[in-house]
Amino acid sequence: MSTLQASAQKQLRQLVEQIERLEEEKKQLAGDIRDKYLEAKAVGFDVKVLRQIIRLRKKSQSERQEEDTVLQVYLHALGMLDDAAALEQAADAMIAAE
Repeated sequence: MSTLQASAQKQLRQLVEQIERLEEEKKQLAGDIRDKYLEAKAVGFDVKVLRQIIRLRKKSQSERQEEDTVLQVYLHALGMLDDAAALEQAADAMIAAE
């Protein structure tokens, strides 16, 4: 097994240390996010819905519309959506998104 040159060893060590620092920051941020959700829950907000809103805000309007359309079609196919108007609305949204 060959050994790395001193400069490559130093570079490798720096990269590993930087990654370790970033992992620690990520852990701290995850804790901060968890605290914010706990704070929201404490004042009466539904955390599950907040998480869903955060996921939705990461998507474009067209992505959200497309997913909603497919959801409506699937719900109707499974008999979970009896309203034919809702299916028609979903189809109209799909056409508009194209």
